[in-house]
Amino acid sequence: MGAVMRHEAHTGHGHHHTHQHADHGHQEHHHTPAASWSMAAQATLHCLTGCAIGEVLGMILGTAFGWGNLPTMLLAIALAFFFGYSLTLRGVLRAGVDFRTAFRVALAADTLSIAVMELIDNGVILIWPSAMDAMLSDALFWISLAVSLVIAFLVTTPVNKWTIGRGKGHAVVHQYHH
Repeated sequence: MGAVMRHEAHTGHGHHHTHQHADHGHQEHHHTPAASWSMAAQATLHCLTGCAIGEVLGMILGTAFGWGNLPTMLLAIALAFFFGYSLTLRGVLRAGVDFRTAFRVALAADTLSIAVMELIDNGVILIWPSAMDAMLSDALFWISLAVSLVIAFLVTTPVNKWTIGRGKGHAVVHQYHH
């Protein structure tokens, strides 16, 4: 942080105030979030991890409780949001932010991403013949879940790229990682 302050102090003196980098694109990145495909994919993978944990745990619990498809799916979706938010919350809290601020950051960063991921993931499972009735011991359960999560990843990554480019979504989280 000291180096950043010295740099800012340096650029504020006399004729240095108008100093510009030779690479104008480089300077732009200091003011707007970098919305690279790599960053979007990383944010989506982070989201996917929480969603997958919640989905599988929800299916296991719903099956163990003998619940039908709808309550099991609703539990899986709720747990996907819970674990998705929790992973982000853990990282932001590690940066020394208070819980209330960290919770707001997690909501801002992940809500759209998780919602899109869950919509696509569950939509694929709903339209996949027999996937809703597959048991945890069936290959169809795991294959349909894996394929639905891959499709959800592919659809959600451009959404995350767009939100990061606008300074939203996971761009908010990256403010707390420096």
